[in-house]
Amino acid sequence: MKTFVIVGCGRLAGIVSEAVVRGLLPEYELVGAYSRTVAKAERIARQMEKIGKRCAVCTTADEVLALKPDILVETASPAALREFAIPALKNGTSIVTLSIGALADDSFYQEVCETAKENGTRIYIASGATGGFDVLRTAALMGNATARFFNEKGPDALKGTPVYEDALQNEQKVVFTGNAVEAIRLFPTKVNVTVAASRASVGPEAMQVTIQSTPGFKGDTQKVEIRNDQVHAVVDVYSATAEIAGWSVVNTLLNIVSPIVF
Repeated sequence: MKTFVIVGCGRLAGIVSEAVVRGLLPEYELVGAYSRTVAKAERIARQMEKIGKRCAVCTTADEVLALKPDILVETASPAALREFAIPALKNGTSIVTLSIGALADDSFYQEVCETAKENGTRIYIASGATGGFDVLRTAALMGNATARFFNEKGPDALKGTPVYEDALQNEQKVVFTGNAVEAIRLFPTKVNVTVAASRASVGPEAMQVTIQSTPGFKGDTQKVEIRNDQVHAVVDVYSATAEIAGWSVVNTLLNIVSPIVF
């Protein structure tokens, strides 16, 4: 039985904890939950109580790591991954993360890789709202690859970002073009998938990203395209809600313990 904790107890964490309740993760025990909003962590703990399991409500990073979990599931933000990654890996705790945007920073990425190697731990990148990482890595390994990422959102999803303007409610517009490093800097919680796809292929500096706002559009379209001299691959995923990201964490946890890995 592997133990795990959840950092970030919002909607996506709720999907993971519900998977535990439903018996979809029989080889795991959820032993702790941490959130900046304690009530959210308490909600996760109450779910575990329903099946006769104790889940600690943690209020500090030290409390989380003191549980000595095998795995830390991060569903919070790139800032949370930056806070927890190195201490967790040194603690002997591997990480399943959705906030790959933190790893757009090459120096932090290298520090994470070296720390994981030194401590026999790993960071698992959940696919989030996209996929096809195996194809992207394979095509990149073949050499001479180029890649680009297209993301379509409704204007309401861009509220609170530097590119939002009321005119977007009435006109389709490309609101960003650049690479994955620039994209995650401008949209720190909205384009983690671009960094995930880039780390699986050509790297954040080389991954070209386009973000389009479309009036009335609901959900997200994530399309990543990679080419080399022999291969042209397109992974095109539409998701009406963010739930696919939570379920991708469940799938990653299953792969960690499965004798057959997809």
